Amino acid sequence: MLEFFQYEFIIRGLEAGILVAILAPLIGIFLVLRRYSLIADTLSHVSLAGVAIGLLAKINPIITALLATIISAVWIERLRLSKKVYGETALALFLSGGLALAVVIISLAHGFNVNLFSYLFGSIVTVKSTDVTIIATLSAVVIIILFAFYKELVYISFDEESAQVSGIPTRAINIIFILLASVVIALAIPIVGVLLVSALVVIPVITALQLKKSFKQTILWAELFSVVSVIAGIISSFYFDISPGGTIVLITIAIFSIVALWKKIG
Repeated sequence: MLEFFQYEFIIRGLEAGILVAILAPLIGIFLVLRRYSLIADTLSHVSLAGVAIGLLAKINPIITALLATIISAVWIERLRLSKKVYGETALALFLSGGLALAVVIISLAHGFNVNLFSYLFGSIVTVKSTDVTIIATLSAVVIIILFAFYKELVYISFDEESAQVSGIPTRAINIIFILLASVVIALAIPIVGVLLVSALVVIPVITALQLKKSFKQTILWAELFSVVSVIAGIISSFYFDISPGGTIVLITIAIFSIVALWKKIG
């Protein structure tokens, strides 16, 4: 077991993974309660275009993925608020468009390569020290902003119209939240990959909701499920030489199944 900690890439992967595991449920709880979970899938597909741009231009893919998701998130929210396009329609538009753009960029780069596959499915081997620094810095920013607007986000999640009537600037809060969601999704890509990132954001939260606890207790349980899944997934991927992203998601599903079965029996 000690040999596990002798490799620097494992340590970097664990550091980045734990940070992402902490962030994901903090965003996921509000997405699930607002029935807006599909945006995680949409932004993850858009981020693939950002990753492809980064690899083609030889820029850190996390940075380009972050820019792509932020721009798309703001655009999606503006379309939703304008009511010219229904929310789900806007998500479908960006999901398809982001994936199509990624495919075109990939074709310009003469197809898939090892680096791109690592971002598609996650790989702790590709996590660099600069990536950990970026993830840690942005994680701190996201957590501080979430705590600053915690009460407003909770209010809006349960009753947006009532929150607006009470004087809460719902439009501004929604923009801030969607930006935070795009940041978290972009940061999670190196660990779980573009195709699986939405699972880490959503599944620990819906697992915690099965316990029917208070809002704060639900967040804490979701955090526990998320962190355990990531740590167990990274350790398992190292010893069994399997994909960390897929392993993490399968563990989150296994935990959900166990909790759902336990609640049914209980």
